[in-house]
Amino acid sequence: MAIIETRGIWLTTTDSKVLRSKQRIAEAMDLLAETGFNAVFPVVWNKAVTLYPSQTMQQTFGVEIDPMFVGRNPLEEVVVEAQRVGLKVIPWFEYGFASSYNLNGGVLLQKKPEWGARDSNGNLLKKNGFEWLNALDSQVQEFFLNLVLEVVKNYDVDGVQGDDRFPALPSEGGYDEGTVTRYRQEFDRNPPQNHKDRQWLQWRADILSEFLARLYQEVKTVNPKLLVAIAPNIHDWAFQEYLQDSPTWLKRGIADMIQPQIYRRNFRSYCAIADKLVNQQFTDATLPKLAPGILMKLGSYCISPEYLVQAIEYNRQLGIQGEVFFFYEGLRENNNTLAKVLRNGPYAKSASFPTLSDLSAGVVSHKTTSSIWSGVENLLKKIF
Repeated sequence: MAIIETRGIWLTTTDSKVLRSKQRIAEAMDLLAETGFNAVFPVVWNKAVTLYPSQTMQQTFGVEIDPMFVGRNPLEEVVVEAQRVGLKVIPWFEYGFASSYNLNGGVLLQKKPEWGARDSNGNLLKKNGFEWLNALDSQVQEFFLNLVLEVVKNYDVDGVQGDDRFPALPSEGGYDEGTVTRYRQEFDRNPPQNHKDRQWLQWRADILSEFLARLYQEVKTVNPKLLVAIAPNIHDWAFQEYLQDSPTWLKRGIADMIQPQIYRRNFRSYCAIADKLVNQQFTDATLPKLAPGILMKLGSYCISPEYLVQAIEYNRQLGIQGEVFFFYEGLRENNNTLAKVLRNGPYAKSASFPTLSDLSAGVVSHKTTSSIWSGVENLLKKIF
């Protein structure tokens, strides 16, 4: 029987030179196909610039493309080279509603200061170094929707992907004049000063979910076969910190695939979160939509071959049919060690990327958690 699994990987501009030339892109796609991957998630919106010539950005901010890529179109090159080797392409809007990183709003808010999100003191909203656009503002939403739509209308892609910054807003935000007025009209009082007041959290999260619903509908109007995927942080932390209400997205059917970022550096922690997702957030009907994000490399950290194999095996034990890795360069460490591990182990047999009907088919029942240590050692011996 044919295997149907999500085997995806993120392509970044940070700590990676893959997107810097067509030749490097072609080589990367060859390696991914040989390794057994079937989908690539290339960044297209990062640091307030696009990785394709954008009319939306040109008209709104006078910057058509990331200056590093003037004269080229990395997205188009990825599409051509990925299709050549049979990989799906799902552009990733990495920066989402973030405006800048330690740049006081950067070029976006220099041009459109009224688009800035505000905290309860009226200051520009900043969290973990990132300054934020006001994701609750209709003009900001329109701008972002136009970025997404120009990609799906102009490129032969298989879907689009948001992440922990789309749809999202740090829960410290929402204290701008427009949002406060809107809240007051509805409840006849000002928003609570406590930004984690449950009702206030939910009210703002609902605005973001409404936006996602609209975006989902508009993408499907362009092409009903396009996939809308989101890689949020883990519920319920994501809800409290970034107003990301993934259970609602699942309930309303406004995300075809959810890739929660289970970025844990040891296998036991990974298992605990995967268990929780399967047993508490996803049902038998929605489980096919789950394909966790796994941290392969970040800075000097690189996942061990053992943990890599164990995480994939554990996913399958739980009935999770796939994963997406952050990020491509992890495969190249130590003379392509992890690529070899995947090619000779869990990804040895090729798999088809799920169709939309696969993702909404539901499953009879997912397996209960069980020990998977047996077999992993043998598999690793076989690989090396």
